[in-house]
Amino acid sequence: MTSRARVELAAEIEEVVRATAGVRNVYRSGSLISNLLRAGAAALGTQNEGEPMIAVVSGERGVVVEASIGIDSRSRAAEILRAVHEAIDERLSADGLERDSITLSVVYVQSPEAT
Repeated sequence: MTSRARVELAAEIEEVVRATAGVRNVYRSGSLISNLLRAGAAALGTQNEGEPMIAVVSGERGVVVEASIGIDSRSRAAEILRAVHEAIDERLSADGLERDSITLSVVYVQSPEAT
């Protein structure tokens, strides 16, 4: 998968994730170290602002997807994660892409008052 194709697929997957009921936000995926490096690159003006929030790479058996989401506190996390996983799988299948792995993390639970 080319770098451009990876970025385009990541953006399309991000749209699918954001459209899933119960998802309030999508956060940049990756470790604390990689996020600090991105923040440093942004401060130096060397990072592309259009970089996707969702990580997509080619794995040994197919596409590897990593997403960090915020959810609505009135929703059940397991149900939302299952729906997001299915939505990503469907998106990959639409392009005939095999899934190696999908890693989803709930990193924020937003109360209704925060709307």
